[in-house]
Amino acid sequence: MRPLWKGAVSFGLVHVPVKMYAATENKDIKFNYLHEKCKTPVQYKRYCPYCDTEISMDEIVRGYEYEKGKYVVLKEEDFENLPAATAKSIDILDFVDLKEIDPIYYNKAYYLVPGEGGQKVYYLLKKAMEETGKVAVAKVMIRQKQSLAALRMAGDVLVMSTMYYPDEVRKTENLPELDYSVKLHDNEIKMAVNLINNLAADFNPEKYTNEYREALMEVIQSRAAGEEVEIPQKPGTEKVVDLMSALKASIELAKEERKEGKKERRKKKTS
Repeated sequence: MRPLWKGAVSFGLVHVPVKMYAATENKDIKFNYLHEKCKTPVQYKRYCPYCDTEISMDEIVRGYEYEKGKYVVLKEEDFENLPAATAKSIDILDFVDLKEIDPIYYNKAYYLVPGEGGQKVYYLLKKAMEETGKVAVAKVMIRQKQSLAALRMAGDVLVMSTMYYPDEVRKTENLPELDYSVKLHDNEIKMAVNLINNLAADFNPEKYTNEYREALMEVIQSRAAGEEVEIPQKPGTEKVVDLMSALKASIELAKEERKEGKKERRKKKTS
């Protein structure tokens, strides 16, 4: 892997040289759009309807629409002259408790590894964050976009998650569906809590898989091999009489699945 970015983490007068790598990847299955008649990939061209002509990238500028049909055009030097436009530092603003950050703010995750000559100060930051149990809130400039970021330790590596600013997170006051009033019986609450307790488990990400992607890839591989594709029947859904019946049935199902899970784990240990 090639680093996406090189710079430094700055807190106080301390600078930690780092290299940044993407920590995640999107494994969604991608399709090309083809012309149905000849199966040729469809091309998308840059076209100006006013000039009635195809244009090249060097003829394109960036414009901000401040009124319908009216644009402010910005040149490359306008971006370069902005504060921190070319900054190569991750500036730590505060150290906070991880639980204080709502996950809704998180965007994309990156690994930060020591840059040249930065191993000692990188390890120092790592140890200090582990001792205090704090995560860092910082600002970083990536690809002409300034983002908030949270820095935390995950094993031996420093992980940076870019974050949305508060004004980028939509408020719930504009959701009319939340204006409702209901009454709950104590037994309904107890049953729901009981269900949650029966479904409670340690977080183990390895046990979660993308069944849709796997099934789609099976279809693609079967078609590529010229084989017929077997489509499984959709499971039928039983009608639930009322909420209490649904809760009771769910608790029983959760207990059965937990027993089956324990049996499977025992088999793996003995095998």
